[in-house]
Parts: sequence; structure tokens; C-alpha cells
Amino acid sequence: MPDLFLEVRDGDDGSGQTPAPLPEDEALTLLATAEISASKLIPWGSNYSFAVALEADDGTSQLAIYKPRSGEAPLYDFPEGTLYRREYAAYAFSKLAGWDFVPPTVIRDGPHGIGSVQLYIEPEDVRGDDRRFWGSTRLDIERMVLFDHITNNADRKIGHCLRDRAGKVWGIDHGLTFNRYPKLRTVLWQYVGEPVSPALMDDLRRLKARKPDARRALAPHLDRSELDALFARIDAFLTRGAYPSLNPRRNVPYGWW
Repeated sequence: MPDLFLEVRDGDDGSGQTPAPLPEDEALTLLATAEISASKLIPWGSNYSFAVALEADDGTSQLAIYKPRSGEAPLYDFPEGTLYRREYAAYAFSKLAGWDFVPPTVIRDGPHGIGSVQLYIEPEDVRGDDRRFWGSTRLDIERMVLFDHITNNADRKIGHCLRDRAGKVWGIDHGLTFNRYPKLRTVLWQYVGEPVSPALMDDLRRLKARKPDARRALAPHLDRSELDALFARIDAFLTRGAYPSLNPRRNVPYGWW
């Protein structure tokens, strides 16, 4: 990790650990309004991402990940300058679905212009059973799998799957989502051909019932054709009730490891 992570840890409470996660409403306020007091480039990935320290007036400090629009590399298959909005849309969609595994995210100005700012989730220490865990059939992992199918996630790598120190499952890096054309690329294949869990089918029915509200919430960040495709994917799952087959030539992300 960049030195910034160590610097902020050591400055928080003397324990060498980041503070306990904030309640979501407090996290969103901090992300949107706190001063960005330090910023350091994360030296991997094709787009510029920065570890930033947020400092509130009351002395609260927190780490976050800032992805400016100006740091996005042009892509032939995604409209230019839209990835930061897709990061936010992924968070908003996860909230609409009641799935709560995308860290709190806002859109705001930063040192390099407008971009997404997402709460940093400190992962638990690497364990020997990580691959077995992420290949299991827990409901919290299935929720992420269904999210990826519905949002058409083109980049679900194993490094984008986290467990925090309390064991909660999180998913990060959702800039390559919501394309109108099929783009799914994922390392989570354990549900291929399997029925969707009843609880998640209920979530999809609730989403469909809230379609007008969901479209209004996502419309500032996605275009009409992308929203149409999103709800078409929901309808397809409600009709089929199972996960589709995947193709190893098309549905594995580059650099999946």
C-alpha cells in the first residue's frame, strides 16, 4: 500500500489501525465535505486512482479512494469520462437493491478535478483459504455474483473482492459496469447454471416494482439505453430464475489473478 495508508493509520488513535467504520450517513457526509489533506497515487491500474486522507472540521479523519475523471484512460467500449459516474452508480444500485456491499461513494471535486471518492475498506490479513472462500456458495458472495450479472460488470477480479476485519464481504472497483452490450467478465463462476436463491429473487422483484424510482436515481449517471439494458437483465433473471452459462474465452477478466 502507499505510505499514505501507514501515515494516516499512525496518526489516528495510536493503535496502528484505521478507525472503526463510520455509520453510512456520517461516512457520506465526510466523503462529500471533508478536506482532502493528503493524496498519493496508487501505482497500479490503467486509470489514475489516489489514496486520500479526509479531514473533517471536528477532527475526524478517514482514508478514501479518489478516482478523478481526468485520470481515466480512454476505452473503445465505454463512453469517455464516465467511469467515475459508474463507480457511483454501482453504489447507488447496491443501495436500491438492499445489498450493501459497495463502500459508501460520492462524486465531488478533488485535487485533480471531479471524480468518485469511496470510503477505504481495510481488508483483513491474507488467509490461506481466500480462494476457497471466494469460490464458496455463501449468500453474501452470491449477492455479489448477481450484482455483477445485473450491472454487467466487465472487471470482477479476485482483488476486487474484500473481507474487512469484521469478516463482512465488500466489492470494489466498479468503473466498468452498466454497459448496454454484454460485457460480463468475472472470476466468480461457482453459480453457473444454478438457480438464483429465493431471497435474491425477491430482491429483484422489489427492484422491478421500484423501477421508476430506480431509473430516476440512476438517470444522472447512466444514459437511457444503459438503463433500458439494466432492467432488461433484471427481467431476464426473473424469467429464467437461474444463472447463465459463461464462456471462458469471453467472461474471464484480463489479469484476473
